[in-house]
Formats: sequence, C-alpha cells, structure tokens
Amino acid sequence: MRLSLNAITDELRRLKASGVDRVVVSDEGLAALRKSFSGGAAGVAPAEPAAARAPARPPRTAPVPRADPAPVVPPPVVVLPEGDKRTRWDALMKLVAEDPVCRAKLRPGKRVVLGVGSLDAFLMFVGEAPGAEEEVQGEPFVGPAGQLLTRMISGMGLSRGEVYIGNIMNWRPDLPAGPDGVQTGNRPPTEAEMAHCLPYLRAQIDIVSPGLVVALGATAAKGLLGPKAFGALGEVRGRWHEFGGRPLMVTYHPSYILRNPTNKTKRLIWEDLLKVTERAKLPVSEKQRGFFL
Repeated sequence: MRLSLNAITDELRRLKASGVDRVVVSDEGLAALRKSFSGGAAGVAPAEPAAARAPARPPRTAPVPRADPAPVVPPPVVVLPEGDKRTRWDALMKLVAEDPVCRAKLRPGKRVVLGVGSLDAFLMFVGEAPGAEEEVQGEPFVGPAGQLLTRMISGMGLSRGEVYIGNIMNWRPDLPAGPDGVQTGNRPPTEAEMAHCLPYLRAQIDIVSPGLVVALGATAAKGLLGPKAFGALGEVRGRWHEFGGRPLMVTYHPSYILRNPTNKTKRLIWEDLLKVTERAKLPVSEKQRGFFL
C-alpha cells in the first residue's frame, strides 16, 4: 500500500508543478480508491455504503487545470506624473514597489524588478520574469541567461546600457521552497499574474518609447500578443508583429541556447536579431552575417 500511496503523491506533486492545483475524482473513482486501500490494510476505513454517500455528481474525464488565483485587487491603473522620463520612471518604480500584490508575492529579503537600461533606447527587450539572481539584485537578466543576452546585444553592435531590458513580470513566480526556505527552479506565470503586471510593462514602453520591441521566449510573446495568440513559439518566431503600434520581433529566450548550446540554435536566434539590427538601421558587417554558420 505504501508504494501505491507514494505513486499517487508523486503524481499529485508533478501535476501541481505543471500548474494543476485540483483534481476532480468521480464517485466511482473514489470507490475504487477506497477498495484498493481497504483490502485488509490496518488503519484504513472500509468503503462507505452506497446509500451513505452524497448524491452522485457527473464525473469529469480530465483534471481541472490550475485556475489563476482570484486577484485580490484588479490590475493596476497606472497614472504617472508629468515630467521628464526619469521623473516618470522613478514614480513607476515607486508604484511597483508599493503594489500590494507585488509585495505579497515576494519572499522575505527579495525585491520587485522593473526594467533597466537607457530610457532613450530605440531597442527594448522583453523577457518573462525574474529568476533567483534577479529577485536578489532587483534587476532583470543578471543571471546566466542575462549574461548571454548581453553578449547577443554586443554582437548587434550595441552595449547593454544602450538598450532597455524589461520583463512581463515584476516578481518571481513562486514554487514551494525547500526545507532551507529557498525556491528551486522557476515556473511560467499564470494569465492572471501576467495581467496584473502588464500595465507596468506598458507604462515602461510608454516612458522609453522604443522604436522596436523584441519578445524573448513564449511567455513574453504571449504577454504581448495575447495568451491565445499562438500554440508553439515557432508559429510566431522570426516574424514581425505589432504591440502598441510598435514593431515587435519574437525570438527564443536566451535560456533556450543555454539548454541547447549548438550553433544551430544560436543561429536561429541570431537570424532574428539580424532582422532587428537591419530594421534599426544599424550597420551589419559580413562577419556579423556569418555568425554561427
């Protein structure tokens, strides 16, 4: 019986990690479970008589997907003061830092994350959410994927300080912490979480007013294009779209290269960035065109 219980527990943990937070079981399924664990096992109550059970409900044939948590407050309405870009950005940072939902999502000692870079940037990169390093430093893309993004930007002939880098999310989506209180791993944000943070990203775009936006990865693309805009990233990657009246290029997240460090995967992203470089009217050398071939 212990093996069976462990198997069920492991499966429930797997479902929770993949975004499922409830499983509806039919009356027939419950009866089968009771029968499995009551066959002479000590300490397990026998199955209830059918007459004692509540009236049968229609069974569900599939687990109910994890529902987005009901928002404590609606998505914020961002109103910024008049003034220059720095004044408005500082006011936005204060709004994010004091947002009750953002604050409630932070683990002790961690920080909310807003964008970083030039407020006059022509090019803006948008990622998914802060990770372990980012929630400590309060800055997006400072971990291994961020270091790779910095090198990619350099390959385009720019420095990190010349572009603006932000995220869909302002906090790190939570997962259960270990005994030491440390979260291991990351998960994609839910639609409700993205909906709450998206007004802050729109405000950053309004302040910076970039000429081009690059979405890094499926979550960023769904945040900007809509959660139902596509299935697989390949459907929209490498093509120009639009967000808020601005050209939007969708490409893979730098972490895709970290997981698949081949010239083929590097070339896929680089071809997308070449399109961005050309549209930004930046010089492109023959050496740049030949990267990762």
